Amino acid sequence: MTLSQFEIQDINQTVLLWLDEVRKRTLIAMQQHLDISIKHDARDLVTNVDRDNEQFLNAKIRSYDSEASIVSEEGFGDHQKNMQGNVWFVDPIDGTMNFVKEQADFAVMIALYIDNEPVLGWILDVVNNVVYHGGPQVGVFANQLRLEQPNNDALSDGIVLLSGARLLYGMFGYDKIAKAALGYRVIGAAGPSFLRVISGRAVGYSSKMMPWDFAAGQVLAKTLGLSISDIDGRPLDMLSSNIVLVATNRAHRDILMLHQS
Repeated sequence: MTLSQFEIQDINQTVLLWLDEVRKRTLIAMQQHLDISIKHDARDLVTNVDRDNEQFLNAKIRSYDSEASIVSEEGFGDHQKNMQGNVWFVDPIDGTMNFVKEQADFAVMIALYIDNEPVLGWILDVVNNVVYHGGPQVGVFANQLRLEQPNNDALSDGIVLLSGARLLYGMFGYDKIAKAALGYRVIGAAGPSFLRVISGRAVGYSSKMMPWDFAAGQVLAKTLGLSISDIDGRPLDMLSSNIVLVATNRAHRDILMLHQS
């Protein structure tokens, strides 16, 4: 189903209002005591803010789009089996460790796919009060500023962002990729890393991600003409974890070659 320009704009403006409210709630919560729990290990945290934001956003989505399905991180979504119809992805706090320890480099992310096609994505940089949003029918914006496609730089011409744990153990050729790049960084969160790539501050980013980690970033990256796939060059599975690679077209080719060598 193809939405009209009016429908796209209505959805976009509605979600921007939700995100403005979520930002206010998150900033207030940051000044208060955080209820922090461990999910799988000491590096995998969840807070009351993650849960509260997800419940708030999921309720908004269900009220606005009652027939939709929701894939979200903290257990308040649906057990989705396919990508038919309207499927929303919600990451209520992306980069929870950064949120807890640094209060920087974290994001709130939402995406809408219809019949497995990317429609709209939103990445809220909470601290800097910037929402990166858009999709293939409208382009990509940082608040009201329209973004252009980043320069098609090679891996050797720019900074690459990588998963720290997998870089440390030389997995997926990350050690070779880091050495081939002009420089490398570890941010520790998907949303802020995607933003560096789509804004041209990095030539690529790769990490293991769940669907809510990459859904919004994929919408924005594809709209800007960037390449995104798994680390073997295949399309991403929208309902399972992937080793995601997003990069300029030249850096994407460079990284795939290094991974496969």
